Amino acid sequence: MGRLFGTDGVRGIANTELTCERALEIGRAAAEVLTDGCRRRPLFVVGSDTRTSSDMLSCAVMAGICSMGADVISLGVVPTPAVAYLVGKYKADAGIMISASHNPSEFNGIKIFSGDGYKLPDALEERIEAIVLDHESKLQSPTGSGVGKLTHAEKATKDYIDHVKSSVLYSLDGMNIAVDCSNGSASATARQLFADLGANAHILNDSPNGANINENCGSTHIDNLAKYVVENELDCGVAFDGDADRCLAVDENGNVIDGDMIMAICALDLMERGRLNHKAVVGTIMTNFGFGKFCEENDLKFVATKVGDRFVLEEMLLEDYSFGGEQSGHIIFRDFATTGDGQLTACQLLSLIRRKQKKLSELASVMTRYPQTIVNLTVDAEGKLLFYTDRDVKEAIDNAKSELGETGRIVVRPSGTEPLIRVMAEGKDMEQIEAVCEKVASVIEKKLGGTRKAKKTKAPDL
Repeated sequence: MGRLFGTDGVRGIANTELTCERALEIGRAAAEVLTDGCRRRPLFVVGSDTRTSSDMLSCAVMAGICSMGADVISLGVVPTPAVAYLVGKYKADAGIMISASHNPSEFNGIKIFSGDGYKLPDALEERIEAIVLDHESKLQSPTGSGVGKLTHAEKATKDYIDHVKSSVLYSLDGMNIAVDCSNGSASATARQLFADLGANAHILNDSPNGANINENCGSTHIDNLAKYVVENELDCGVAFDGDADRCLAVDENGNVIDGDMIMAICALDLMERGRLNHKAVVGTIMTNFGFGKFCEENDLKFVATKVGDRFVLEEMLLEDYSFGGEQSGHIIFRDFATTGDGQLTACQLLSLIRRKQKKLSELASVMTRYPQTIVNLTVDAEGKLLFYTDRDVKEAIDNAKSELGETGRIVVRPSGTEPLIRVMAEGKDMEQIEAVCEKVASVIEKKLGGTRKAKKTKAPDL
């Protein structure tokens, strides 16, 4: 994790931690780094989510880019994966998304994509950081006609919707579903997308007001969707996060189908159709213990990376794997996308249900989800650094691993996008994993000054 960039771009509270001045500097630095050697007038595409601060920050970023002599196409409110796709379609040199994803509305962020639609590797992020923080390069300031121009894309959402639709094998005719847009980017695309595919879609939380993004809705607050699906006797429901690069689902009984289970369902189908390269799926260290067992039972190779869909994708590109994702709902179908795409994932899953004529609960039964408990502790920047060197914390984690043995595991890590340290334990015995998780969290609380947030417990569907 860099000095500016976390696991998913630059992020912070808008107008205090992530200021207009900093956004402008990042825009200028990105234009310098990502258009180095460009033989024509450089071009960027810039999109944003529905936060009040997104206009402020996108204007600052675009001003920075234009000040370097690069042109900008403003996409308006679009999902993050739309930026990744439209970089290529519009033949741009790079793309920038203004969003803090699943975070509350007071946060915002800057995600940067290269000209091939991929998130930036560490080396390029470090060059941008060096320019912004260390002032290593004297940046140009063209004048007159050398200053970049700003235009607005009139068809950005349509072009993205058409792309997602082109990935679907079967229409969704006859399906009764609920779609939770999280009052975020999907509010600009989901209604049209699912109508075009023929679904009878109940569109929820698609009235953003700048402050209600992710507020008791979307993939991070899925209980309301589960209740809605059951009360209205729908086939299933899907939920996105604020920038619509994640997708979770609920079956007809209101059971949550998380990213791991979506991957299991889709991986099996891809393998049956000969579309799963090397019969492999890429996940992360946070992927449920049960997913590894599912892969063993179905003769699939499971590869685990660090948390973050950029690391999943890096492994996929390195070994030519075609499918991977995260428990949080970042799913990458490399045949169709260069990053996690919530709406594309939803369409792949729903099309599969329609094609196989099975209920989602039946399809999800291919994987048994192990009980899992997570304690999130809010810590400051100093506490996150001390995590790596504190002997008592290390000893507590080692003791937990010994206690769980082969029946479970514990993962403790600082978040790359929030001021948190996450303690996750999973295994067959719920009482044991809760006790182990509690011991480690207590040590972190005492030694690193952590403030405990709500514990999340995920029991298997029995």
